[in-house]
Amino acid sequence: MKQYQLRWRGPMLGLLLATLAVTLTANAAADDSSSCYADGLSDRLKCGSVEVVENPNKPNGRKIQIHYVVIPAIKNQAPQEAILGIAGGPGQSAIDNAASFERMLSKARQHRDILLIDQRGTGESNKLACAGQDLSDILKLNDDAFDSVKEARECKAKLDADVTQYGSEQALHDFEVVRQHLGYEKLHLYGVSYGTRMAQLYMRQYPQALKTVTLDGVVPMSQSVLAIGAAIARAQDLVIDDCEQDKSCQATYPKLRQEFTQVQAALAEYPVMEKVHNPVTGDTALLTLTRDKFLGALRLALYSPAVRSLLPFTIHQTYRKNYQPLLGLLAMQDGSLDLAMGMHAAVVCGEDWPRLTAALREEAARSVMGQMMLKSLDESCPIWGIPAVDKAFGAPISSDIPTLLLSGEKDPATPPKWAEMAMQKMTNARHLISPYATHNVAAQSCAGDLIATLVETDDVNAIDGECLKKDVRRSFYLNASTVEPLPEGK
Repeated sequence: MKQYQLRWRGPMLGLLLATLAVTLTANAAADDSSSCYADGLSDRLKCGSVEVVENPNKPNGRKIQIHYVVIPAIKNQAPQEAILGIAGGPGQSAIDNAASFERMLSKARQHRDILLIDQRGTGESNKLACAGQDLSDILKLNDDAFDSVKEARECKAKLDADVTQYGSEQALHDFEVVRQHLGYEKLHLYGVSYGTRMAQLYMRQYPQALKTVTLDGVVPMSQSVLAIGAAIARAQDLVIDDCEQDKSCQATYPKLRQEFTQVQAALAEYPVMEKVHNPVTGDTALLTLTRDKFLGALRLALYSPAVRSLLPFTIHQTYRKNYQPLLGLLAMQDGSLDLAMGMHAAVVCGEDWPRLTAALREEAARSVMGQMMLKSLDESCPIWGIPAVDKAFGAPISSDIPTLLLSGEKDPATPPKWAEMAMQKMTNARHLISPYATHNVAAQSCAGDLIATLVETDDVNAIDGECLKKDVRRSFYLNASTVEPLPEGK
């Protein structure tokens, strides 16, 4: 469940809100649900769709289908309730991630259905996708010469949709249409990453439909997308700090912090261009290694505890001009991101970019990743032409709904302090931090059990978060094949 991008210089993460004065059930289609299956799940699921208007202000205009999947409860003791899993991105398909949601919510699923909805513009719900890149394209791409304006124009021209209608407020309306269409009286929300924004909007606009809420990797309503630049820099520093505090890692990479700085400086001045072997196909390929590509590869690796353990080795080998480990990171990330970039742009350009103040821009410019994103947004968002959200969008959520907020101490996108910002007006909320988790705590810890407790009891005080403190750290790789120090002389 990741809040990230397909292209190294594209906009990252998103947020948003607004109010639609539209009858929720007016455009719902007759029930056309049927049995189906999802990748990674052997269970028979219930699939279907509802028809909604693309633009609520044009009720006789174009219609689109909003697709949903229901993962049935093992022993349904609350048929009037469901757990709604909301995906990240913005731009990810919830249905494509059905197996992941089921793993994270498996205990809560014992007694309640899991409902997944492909948000408009994603997955099967009129996906606003642009041409992606294969690994060879990524390797040779010169990020320093990447034309964000051309990219945005070409992408927008390919989309058969009114992209201005694919923001979070319209999607929230669709979610309610599906809930009422399926007859659920109450929902338990689980939102991850950008999905926490959608969950908070649900809390604001339709509190009567909600019983509990879990926010995992919290994006506060008030936070700008560009603040993620500081979060990435923080996570990079934590990797180096952890290495320096680990006896074997420190002995193997005694100058890691210095090497990291020197690699960035060297690539910023002179990108590397050389022939390499494609790590997947073995074919000869051209590598154009820029500072942005180097940092982009490391950034995505920070989301996985297992891949994070490769970073000291990768940084050190890149410093020694051995790019094979970095190529390995790029290969692992190839195909792992399937964001609908048109929907992504609709969210970010309508809800974050217009809210950038001089102070926020100055803050973003303090990190390399923040500079990259700021440049990309400034170039591409005018092309997309998405109307700005109302100024009230960034107001904190006032709510007494039982709400669990989850943070990973090593999160490279949504640090724990963001959850504290989000909960300032939540009167029935509890924030738990996993000291060893990165992004998406429920996928890396016992948090699924805690979510089940909340769903069963509706009581945040009934949750025992001690299990989150279990040390699940991965040892750093000290060479290409092991986390153990090599014998002296080897």
